[in-house]
Amino acid sequence: MRQLKAIWLALPVLALAVTGCGSNGNNGNSNAAASPDTSASASPSAPSGEKVKIRMAYWNKETTVQSLLDLIKQKLPNIEIEYQFIENAQYDNIIGTQLAAGSGPDIISVGPPAATQYNKLGYLADLSSLADRFSDAGTSVYSVDGKLVALPGISWFEGIYYNKEIFAKYGLKPPKTFEEELQLHEDLKKNGVKPQAMGAKSFEPMMKSSMGLIMNEFLSQSANKDFDAKYGKGETTLEGNWNAGLEKWSELIKRGYLTNDMLGIDYDQALDEFATGKAAMWESGPWALEAIKQKNPNIQLDMFPFYGSAEGPGWLIGGPGVGFAANAHSKNADAVMQVLDLIATPEGQKAFWENNQGGSSYLKGVSFDMPAEFDGVKETFQAGNVYAPWNNWGGSASSIIEDYGKALQELLGGKSDVSSVLKTTDKTTARLLQLNK
Repeated sequence: MRQLKAIWLALPVLALAVTGCGSNGNNGNSNAAASPDTSASASPSAPSGEKVKIRMAYWNKETTVQSLLDLIKQKLPNIEIEYQFIENAQYDNIIGTQLAAGSGPDIISVGPPAATQYNKLGYLADLSSLADRFSDAGTSVYSVDGKLVALPGISWFEGIYYNKEIFAKYGLKPPKTFEEELQLHEDLKKNGVKPQAMGAKSFEPMMKSSMGLIMNEFLSQSANKDFDAKYGKGETTLEGNWNAGLEKWSELIKRGYLTNDMLGIDYDQALDEFATGKAAMWESGPWALEAIKQKNPNIQLDMFPFYGSAEGPGWLIGGPGVGFAANAHSKNADAVMQVLDLIATPEGQKAFWENNQGGSSYLKGVSFDMPAEFDGVKETFQAGNVYAPWNNWGGSASSIIEDYGKALQELLGGKSDVSSVLKTTDKTTARLLQLNK
């Protein structure tokens, strides 16, 4: 097993700071006391022998947890999981609204910023009884004031998939620098091949892609090791610091490799373009591998990381993945704890990993082999270069990265420039920090 680690952080990285929606088994209604006990055993469950329905919400589709859901059904036959998938863009708003109303899903998928925020508002149960099963690297990002508020899931990472057959056909090799990546795009374009699929209808792909370059050019420098923590506290700005890196990244737009029409393409369409050979590259992670192979069982692919100006191991966006939290106001707390207890076993981790191969578990004593499709990023893992900058940006990170990503959509659409993108994001950060004082 490869041990993921962020280079400077005591806590590694977040999956996207998104959260899921739904309600408990009683149409979303619950009787929340004014000062509720947020321990996981605070609420009664259904009488013994009765079928208990609990709702689990996540921003990834059901196929990404199908093996885990099958295991729960097998091991806990008296518990029925009602799975609710909610699109990333709406996830936080829906969950936050439901939890504020005293309802929400029984099991809430969270990222570290959302976990911190929801715990502060009293929405999450204390899961500290399960903490000792996991490594500190996993629990650190989901612990608040010494209390574990979510179980760390399988780690995640995101790089750039490439079609090995297309590369071989035109005598191309994976790049080792960003300049080589630009040339690779140009060579593919000249050969009539779409260089890269991009679902830019979502704010995420360009947000992550640009940060991949900035991690190489700026954040990995020793002088900037505390930049993200300072940014999360409002002590510095992106404007004046990220400009050079973002200008360099924007060459993908200026040279016509990322195009305006991509603003109308969603994740599934981009996946289809790559899987069917219509595009040579696509930025994504292990969760997409099964779907790619379902569309094209014979595809030969690998991955390379995000690179900067100098040769090196590169960087991947990623870190500790989704956290599974328990709604402090669930009417079926005992059933919720049974499910979370199962997830916190080697068998539960293996089931979750089955649909997310390429990630690793933070459960002590559990390791998985890296699929061959990720051979190209082994050096990156060995260097510990897996990181997501927004993990240190505080409880408002979800809103900040969304506004940053949307500003990049404006840039792609020709309605903004690099400086404006950074200033807009800084204004969002300052406003949210002021609101949260």
